Amino acid sequence: MTTPTNPRATSFGLRSFAGCAALLGWLALALQLLLSIQLTIANGQGALAGVWIYLDYFTISTNVLVALALTADARGPRGALSRFFTRPDVHTATAMSIVIVAAIYNLMLRQLWQPHGWQIVADNTLHVVMPALFLLYWWLAVPKATLRWPQVMMWQLYPAAYFVYVLARGAMNGWYPYPFLDVTTLGYLRVVIDACMVLLVFVAVALLLVALGRWQVRRSNRTAATLPTQP
Repeated sequence: MTTPTNPRATSFGLRSFAGCAALLGWLALALQLLLSIQLTIANGQGALAGVWIYLDYFTISTNVLVALALTADARGPRGALSRFFTRPDVHTATAMSIVIVAAIYNLMLRQLWQPHGWQIVADNTLHVVMPALFLLYWWLAVPKATLRWPQVMMWQLYPAAYFVYVLARGAMNGWYPYPFLDVTTLGYLRVVIDACMVLLVFVAVALLLVALGRWQVRRSNRTAATLPTQP
């Protein structure tokens, strides 16, 4: 005879995991905001400049989405916004984006600077710890039976909108948050080509996540079909 898993205990454990991960994510975001403000004040630009620069990074906006999704799962759906962020497709789109954040930073950008002190903590939490925690939570807790291949293209609206925002903002002040999007140095053609290459990586990661999710559903169904009926 097998011992069935207690669904309430499992649910409580996953919600606790989500709550702890959300708290860590919000703390890391707050720490990075404080560090950004301190840096711009030290450079004579003022606090608002620090907030403005902080909001320019895809890392920040994506980690905000991660923290919102985890918070919504920890609290449960208590309104339209919470229900939106608990949707499996929203979780998977967020997982896609945070995986790209981790990959691009650790493979392309980490070697470009040497953070010190609390910046090391913020840096690694936002680019390593939170991506790993959210991907683990996605695997363990997010139901995936409703994931569909066409959703992958819808998920690209977020990175595409960010790209348009970066170009528009850079055209106004000449500042770009990432070297591969720096129109001043590379020109528009090269930047558009770079952006298209990155977008293809987004699509590839999204397809992989959907494939993994569908495989997980099939495996769970096969396992459930082979379990003996409990008296």
